[in-house]
Order: sequence, then structure tokens, then C-alpha cells
Amino acid sequence: MAGSFTSAATRTRAGRAFRAHRRAVPVHARCRRRHSGHLSIEDHEMKFTLWRHVVSCVSLLASGPIQAAPAVPDVALWRLDCGELQMNDASPLSDAGSYSGKSRRLSDGCYLIRHGKELLLWDAGLPATLLGTPIDAQPISPTLAVDLPTQLARIGIRPNDIGRLAISHYHFDHVGQAATFPHAMLLIGAKDWAALHSGTIPFADPHLLAPWFSGGGKVDLIEGDRDVFGDGSVVMLATPGHTPGESSLLVRLPKTGAVILTGDVVHLAAQWPLSAVPIWNTERADSLASMDRLQKLAANFGATIIVQHDPADIGKLARFPAASR
Repeated sequence: MAGSFTSAATRTRAGRAFRAHRRAVPVHARCRRRHSGHLSIEDHEMKFTLWRHVVSCVSLLASGPIQAAPAVPDVALWRLDCGELQMNDASPLSDAGSYSGKSRRLSDGCYLIRHGKELLLWDAGLPATLLGTPIDAQPISPTLAVDLPTQLARIGIRPNDIGRLAISHYHFDHVGQAATFPHAMLLIGAKDWAALHSGTIPFADPHLLAPWFSGGGKVDLIEGDRDVFGDGSVVMLATPGHTPGESSLLVRLPKTGAVILTGDVVHLAAQWPLSAVPIWNTERADSLASMDRLQKLAANFGATIIVQHDPADIGKLARFPAASR
């Protein structure tokens, strides 16, 4: 055994380090991970921490050089313009009257993520039929200045290059141009997908998802959190409330740091301190819990929150065609 392992004392120290970390993980957390069907982002962080301790123990025992773990592929993020919505009556943004008698202008952002050689599009914005539509006096007046294929062409990307289309939720202003990417794998909350098949839903049009709704396209139904590429760099976060299967997206960028794309957990940053829940949300308690979760995740990870509908948050990312890295 000489030359293969270090001293017995070193092995003892390594074993104590591993056991100490295991005792630090609550029994209920270990049981939850053992018996649940998926891991939350918090569970993934605990798993990664435990793995780092294991690697440290092994490095004490091994005599030869340790091979470096494979590097995480380069990750970049582009914000794409997916329209605007003029709320001439913004009162629906709060069921407690916070926006009564007020108007608000909302942006509509979509986001392209490059993970190594793979491309993921987060949300698909307003329908292309709204191109050039003038803002009018309707309670909610949407318009689109440029479509997704035109913007993607500026950075050398064709619709068929998109391998994954991940949707925060089923509303028309988030799936409007989805059918432009029929060859992409559709990632959508399982409860949202079930709701679309259950009947008529406000602000939803299943025809906008025709390539997958008809049964031809590939669909990946998301339950709980989902580590999309398996390395923690892009994680769909379960944030129900606005819709039953609503998701947000955590993206870890090598230079910018962690970024959280909210979906519609809130529509404006001003809703955070107000705990303002829109009247059209499907579950109030879940809405408040999801708001709380994103704020705590941002604080714990040092993440920048991007409210997708808030024009004030557009400047937090690089201006297209530049990418945040």
C-alpha cells in the first residue's frame, strides 16, 4: 500500500470531515431528497457542497495527481425585444388596489442562452401578427416592433439552430412566436401543459403551441426545479402562482454572475415591496411564496433579478446585439 495512500491519521481526518458535513445536513432534508422525485435548487446546492467535501477527502487519500473536472461550457445571455404592452388600466396588477386608476407600460423580454454549442430560448414573446400594431386605448394594448427571427439573424442564428425552447408559462405574450421554432424541444411546466388541455384559459391560445400541441413536436414536461444542462449553469425554478406551472430561470454567467429571469412572478419591480398579486393569478398563496423564494434565492446567490416586463430592468443586461457573459 505504500505510495498509494497517505497515513492512517490523514485518512481519519478525511473521514471525520465527511461525517461532520453529513451531520450538518438535517435528517428531514436527506429524507426529502431520498423520497421526492426531483431536487430543488436548494437541494442541488447542498448536493454540490457535499460533493466538494468528498473530492477534498479523496484528494487527501490519493497519491497521484488529481485530474481536473471537466470545465463548464461557456455561457452567454442575450436579451431580445419581444414587444411592449400598454396597460391603460393597470389595476389588475394588484388585487389589493395598489394600481387602481393608474397606467403602466410593460416591456416583453425573451432571452437567448448559449451553453457551449447548445442554444436555449427562454420565452417567445408576443405573436408576430402584432408587428407594427399601434398602441390604442384598450385596457391592455400590445405591440411588436421586430420579430425573433430578424433579431436572431443579426447574431448569425437561424430558428432551426435553437435546440430548446423553455417557456415560463402559457400566456400569449410568452408563447406568441413559439411556432417559429418547431424543431426545438419544448420545456414547459407539467401543470401548465395539463391546464392547456383542460379547456379555455384566459390569455392562453393553444394554437400558438401547435407544433407540440398536435403531438408532433418534442415536449419535456417540467415538475419542480430542472437543471437543464446538468451542471448548475441554467436552472428552471418552480415558481407557481401566476399560472399553475409557472417557472423562472436561473442563469450563472462566468463574468456577470448569477441572473434570475422572473417570468411573471412579478410584472414590475415595484410589486416586490407591495406584495402585489395580480387579479388574474391562479393561486394567491403560491404567488406570494414564489415572490419570497426568488428574493431569497437572489440574496443567497448574489443574483441579479431581471423582471421581464419591467422596462427599468432592460439596462441590467448587455444591449442587443451584445451578450452578457
